[in-house]
Amino acid sequence: MTMTEGDTPPTDESVASTTPKELKERIDAGEDIFILDARSEGDFEEWRIDGETVDIVNYPYFELLDGVPADLRADLPDGQRITVLCAKGGSSEMVAEHLLNEGYDAEHLKRGMKGWARIYEYTELDAGDDVTVAQYQRPSSGCLAYLVVSDGEAAVIDPLRAFGDEYLQDVRTLGAELKYAMDTHIHADHISGIRTIADKTDATVVLPEMAVARGVEYDIPYETVEDIERLPVGDIEIEVIHTPGHTTGMTAYRVGDVLLTGDGLFTESVARPDLEDPEAAKDAARTLHESLTEKVLSLPNDTVIAPAHFSDTATPNDDGTYTAKLGNLAEHMDALTMGEDEFVEFIVSDMPPRPANYEDIISTNLGQQAPDEQEAFELELGPNNCAASGEALTN
Repeated sequence: MTMTEGDTPPTDESVASTTPKELKERIDAGEDIFILDARSEGDFEEWRIDGETVDIVNYPYFELLDGVPADLRADLPDGQRITVLCAKGGSSEMVAEHLLNEGYDAEHLKRGMKGWARIYEYTELDAGDDVTVAQYQRPSSGCLAYLVVSDGEAAVIDPLRAFGDEYLQDVRTLGAELKYAMDTHIHADHISGIRTIADKTDATVVLPEMAVARGVEYDIPYETVEDIERLPVGDIEIEVIHTPGHTTGMTAYRVGDVLLTGDGLFTESVARPDLEDPEAAKDAARTLHESLTEKVLSLPNDTVIAPAHFSDTATPNDDGTYTAKLGNLAEHMDALTMGEDEFVEFIVSDMPPRPANYEDIISTNLGQQAPDEQEAFELELGPNNCAASGEALTN
């Protein structure tokens, strides 16, 4: 019988370990980290842990069953702790023990990359005295969601199914009741949490009207919103701004000076136009150019762009948020200064691989499939890849 990565038995000796949260805190603190990623080359290339102070080497665990190969030794540091990781945290413990036996300082990452995918962080934006806007960050995939709270009422925007309980706990902590669970569009990289949240609360599910036109098959009630509608939440209103291009239903939500752009505009790039209909990517790119030019860039320069994703090329602000002033993006992002034809050619010629399992994820978010909790979590592992390019912000 062939042993798979998850079948690796635990070692008999005690091996030091670190949790995903602890590792993230060390990376955020600027500590020098050396990682030995023992997953397959394909899994490593698809997604991995990055950071300015992170050095990482990939060496598949099945080549480490009998010890540390000579060619790997040349890549390993002397006198620095090596953090070994794998998919689930099983084989990494065995590899760390081999390293210890060879005289290296080693530990392994508990629960592996699946544990890393469970990290979810809460940070508040500076949005004014009459509203709280919180940004949720998932480092493993770059997914961002938002909680808007004002005078005892709340709305959650682009929630992830895997973290439904976190939103509800924070709503309670902030002394509010959840009024809306909203999506900016039909997502292709993660499973939406709006239906899960609606099952646990009295919140109204809200979808852009054009998104519903794709064939939503929900078994729960929902409402649709159109361009320029306004949804009251406490003392503020959420303004609906239809910004098609990434998808036909792509919609931004404006909260005061903050524009929640979904996947229309990121702090380091613009949306890719091929996930809804690959055959119509050029037409969608033209639509995206129109949306950015007429709907987004027409807003004040001080508008805070708060996207639904960040990539490895994005740098957080001093307050830890992934946001940017629109004027700064307009000044530095090449794609925002291009004419339509140049923009279209740039976008369609520089798209990364599509998100893993994106067709199944789209079907799930349309209500056409119904994976259980574990299946849904497995579907969305990996990077989001919803941006056209990580190189659009060049200056």
